[in-house]
Amino acid sequence: MAINLGEVIAGTKARGIADTSCRVVRRLYRELDARMGIQALDFPLDSADVFSSVDSGVASRRTFEGAMDIAWLITPPAPGAGGHTTLFRMVRGMEQRGHRCTVLVYSSNDAALARYRAVIRKCWPDVVAGIEPVPATLDRFDACVASSWETAHVLATRLPRHGGPTPFYFIQDYEPYFHPRGSLYALAEDSYRFGFIMLALGPMVAEVLEREAGVKARVLPYGSDTGTYRLTNTGTRSGVVFFAKPGAERRGYDMGRLALHEFHRMHPEQEIHIYGSRVSGWEIPITQHGTLAPQQLNELYNRTTAGLALSFTNITLVAAEMLAGGNIPVLNDHPFSRAVLTNPEALWAAPSPAALAKALSQAVTAAGAAERSRRAAAHREHTWAETQASFAAAVTGRELSSLGSY
Repeated sequence: MAINLGEVIAGTKARGIADTSCRVVRRLYRELDARMGIQALDFPLDSADVFSSVDSGVASRRTFEGAMDIAWLITPPAPGAGGHTTLFRMVRGMEQRGHRCTVLVYSSNDAALARYRAVIRKCWPDVVAGIEPVPATLDRFDACVASSWETAHVLATRLPRHGGPTPFYFIQDYEPYFHPRGSLYALAEDSYRFGFIMLALGPMVAEVLEREAGVKARVLPYGSDTGTYRLTNTGTRSGVVFFAKPGAERRGYDMGRLALHEFHRMHPEQEIHIYGSRVSGWEIPITQHGTLAPQQLNELYNRTTAGLALSFTNITLVAAEMLAGGNIPVLNDHPFSRAVLTNPEALWAAPSPAALAKALSQAVTAAGAAERSRRAAAHREHTWAETQASFAAAVTGRELSSLGSY
């Protein structure tokens, strides 16, 4: 690949060596991808695990009176992953009800299973399920739960054609939105038409599934962790927080970065705390925390006044967790989020840097901050125990009269 040395020198003078180096690496990646097909390595499925709804039927539904053997298909977990955290709450809920659970990790690298097992044991220590690779056939289980569009394809290809386990699909978001319109978008969308029993987390997911994919799902209540996240500080607070996840466009990292640059111009006295991914390239002072344990997060929420809780698909878990700790979240205003979060202390703003910064400014300058934090933490939301109960009722085929519309 030819690189113009003069352009590199000029770019370094104009933007600095770090920025220029990143641009050179990006250009090199594009050239190598064009010649060697590097991007194909990121395709999330083996070709044998790609399924088509044309070949699917409708899942049989069975009622189980005793303990079940349940398989939970997951993609490789990472510390702090919200989707895995929610799924493992469902696993734990079924374990507490006496069911036998096995977590099946779908990965092209079987040698990494020991590392994934260590991550699960460390980050989700309450889960006692066995952890194995996905086997060639799933016939030894009573029920199988897909947890993402990729694992839905894997479940469909590895189910016995007749008399196999009941397949469920635990859907936390409308995952085609994670991708541009194209191959992955279409494969993700098709996964909702495999005939599995669909369990949607929150009304937004169910509504979008019906509108976009033409399928119906049972709605499970979107829960909140009111045990870990709770009000411990009724006094002075200062600063704002932001969950940074640059690799997930739906989490609005660049929008948050621009908004916080504007907020810093308005309030240079307010410390800006970043947690999640460690980031670079910011032109303002930030305090980076990296990945925090839930208890550490609760402490941070209780120290700070407000935060950004951005999501452009289903609502992020951090919004309710901030509120439980008395922190006032600023959310990008969208029907998806409003369908789930009802706490009146949350602030909603148009998805622009200026509007989000203005809402943060409102949060840190408003009078009666201590009383507002108390109101935020006291608001009643669904708990994860309710979600677990609804999930268990759906999987076992039993109904809970107390669930109402759920």
